[in-house]
Amino acid sequence: MEQIPLYPLKFEPIYQYRIWGGRRLSNLLTKPLPPNDPIGEAWILSDRDDHPSKVTNGKLKGQTISQLFEHSADQLMGSLAGKFKRFPLLLKFLDCQQVLSVQVHPSDHQKKYIPKSENGKTESWVVLETGKDGIIYAGLKPGTTEEKIRAALDEHKVADDLAHFKPKLGDSVLIKAGTVHTLGDVVVFEVQENSDVTFRLYDWDRIDKKTGKPRDLQVDEALACIDFTKTDIGPVKPAIETEAPALTELLVDDEHFKMRRFTGALPFMVGSDNNPRVLVCIEGTGELDNKNEFYTFKKGEVILIPAVTGACPFVPKGKVILLEIALPED
Repeated sequence: MEQIPLYPLKFEPIYQYRIWGGRRLSNLLTKPLPPNDPIGEAWILSDRDDHPSKVTNGKLKGQTISQLFEHSADQLMGSLAGKFKRFPLLLKFLDCQQVLSVQVHPSDHQKKYIPKSENGKTESWVVLETGKDGIIYAGLKPGTTEEKIRAALDEHKVADDLAHFKPKLGDSVLIKAGTVHTLGDVVVFEVQENSDVTFRLYDWDRIDKKTGKPRDLQVDEALACIDFTKTDIGPVKPAIETEAPALTELLVDDEHFKMRRFTGALPFMVGSDNNPRVLVCIEGTGELDNKNEFYTFKKGEVILIPAVTGACPFVPKGKVILLEIALPED
């Protein structure tokens, strides 16, 4: 595999059953959903031991992101090679047909609550679809304490202590580790640290139909990981970087990842020399031009641009909206 030069890579989505999921991901992805079950997540780029993403195009078709990271790290990561033990981000689409559990993720520094080989979890969402009951809970109401939350748990009224807002199409939200959060009746794109550590504080007293039992809660761990200063979290205000040839907005500038949104119908540049980039198409179609080799790109797809590929033009076929996710370079 080391002899094969890396190129823009596409991956097959990995569907995940979730008690709160639905069937709306079929509007985003061409791969058929598994029948009958509510599907809450499509992992579109995952370097997880249990669910590694597989390449679907070119000479490396069938290889996993884990294999590429192991054997071609220099080509893939460029100046960041050696900094990470695996690809450090996990990208998903979520169909939150019902509201998720009220939950919190630890920060990277809370080692006591993070299993070996895992890390903390900061994440960010972009709202792609919202229903009449769409809601995002993000952060606590000011003045909320651990004692107040424990009392609210006893009374099944945790939502009363959570800040919330009604999401709109295109809203972006940054959920830093330690922020209490949940969301419902929305479809979102999510980028997060490559972690699967979640502590459920409350699950709305529901029963999992597959098991006939409530899902486990981790109340003590969740309370230990809450950052009580994270209150009243709302949508981020995009920073406009350019208006032509495409509207370029910086949505997230975090220590773990950066996210930009490109909107336009004329060719524009994506990618970066000597650093990887991940593109996600959320509207429209187009082609990525890598030295006159063209990669069709359409709504719901992800392309990993290896560091060795560098910057290249994206040529829309009509109006497109792309998200570009980058790793911090310092």
